[in-house]
Amino acid sequence: MGEHRASEALVARAGRVIPGGVNSPVRSFRSVGGRPYVVARGAGPWVWDVDGNRLLDFVQSYGASLLGHAHPAVVSAVREAAAKGTTFGAPTEGEVLLAEAIVARVPGCEQVRLVSSGTEAAMSAVRVARGFTGRDRVVKFAGCYHGHSDGLLAGGGSGVATLGLPDSAGVPAGAVADTVVVPFNVVPELDERVACVVVEPVAANMGLVAPAEGFLAGLRSACDAVGALLLFDEVITGFRLGEGGAAAHTGVRPDLWCFGKVIGGGLPVGAFAGRSDVLSVLAPLGPVYQAGTLSGNPLATAAGLAVLGEAGPDAYRDLSDRVARFGAALEAVLDAALEEAGVTDPTGRRLRASVPVVGPLLGISFVPDGSGGVRDFDGAAASAATGLYGRLFSALLDRGVALAPGPYEVAFPSLAHGPAELDLALETAAAAAGAAFAG
Repeated sequence: MGEHRASEALVARAGRVIPGGVNSPVRSFRSVGGRPYVVARGAGPWVWDVDGNRLLDFVQSYGASLLGHAHPAVVSAVREAAAKGTTFGAPTEGEVLLAEAIVARVPGCEQVRLVSSGTEAAMSAVRVARGFTGRDRVVKFAGCYHGHSDGLLAGGGSGVATLGLPDSAGVPAGAVADTVVVPFNVVPELDERVACVVVEPVAANMGLVAPAEGFLAGLRSACDAVGALLLFDEVITGFRLGEGGAAAHTGVRPDLWCFGKVIGGGLPVGAFAGRSDVLSVLAPLGPVYQAGTLSGNPLATAAGLAVLGEAGPDAYRDLSDRVARFGAALEAVLDAALEEAGVTDPTGRRLRASVPVVGPLLGISFVPDGSGGVRDFDGAAASAATGLYGRLFSALLDRGVALAPGPYEVAFPSLAHGPAELDLALETAAAAAGAAFAG
């Protein structure tokens, strides 16, 4: 990057009026070092900071921007919706159309309730599960992040892990007393006290960790055996893996879903969804209360519909193919740089690069030779502890490529990342890795 004085000045100003200078902790760069860049604008796969530096952006608002930044269809939809009014606190056609679009695309999903964030979606879905089953216990997996509501902030990945926090101060013991945290990729033993099992069907908050063969099907069977509900948190994977999300990708159908990111086209949105008999416990039909003034916001529904209208089967297939080729090439580039530098772990084993790809999702981790890659949160934590991600992040950023500023995050190539941009990223990675890993 070139000059960054304007970013530094704005970060300093922010620190005086915003806690930590940021509105989401990972943006602070605490785990990767350096100072945050402040974005002025974006277009397609690029962002420009307030100093005028252009960055090839693999953050893409942590997956919300499937089409890339400022896509004309999204901009046009938001502009048209805004001209009619930005919020009403009353039903609108757009929320019906978005709910219909979600139901039409996701196998087994029958009804949708729109909210304003992924956190709100997850906490509401858990409340529905408890209300439907009459049970209190929730089982979640170490390293899976389901937002920052008290009851789900136990054993979270992503920003919580990045900051080195085991959970969070301010969460009373009683709030997590009925939350059981178990290892990812291992089917837990359940009993009749469990209301639901909540899982990221493809874990994307401890790097990228694919479900092991039989894991999700095993969860489905275990829930059925004891009358518990299976909840897929697809805030990241929903409409990112493909039109039908993880249910279509894996063939396993949950009872409840959480969605976000893509369905808002870059505007604040969330949704929880599921079988109609399960959701019938929601007010005004049933005794489970949930509400939101801005739920179904007309700007967000317009943007989300625009994105879903642009992203058909061919687009998903082409993007997944591009990312698969890119991921394999990137792993080779990073691994060659590690070998050239002779990087080893404390026991003397050679460290290798692992770049897993699931659909269009891509992760970067560093594992001992012969380990087979990261399968759970312990493996993700060991990769983060090498410090190699932070060194690579900084070297890439210096050369104009932006990854997420935390080793537990994943990369989100968008439909705007064409072959030319991915080739540029590979060329940049070769130079950056050599500098990052040397010495």
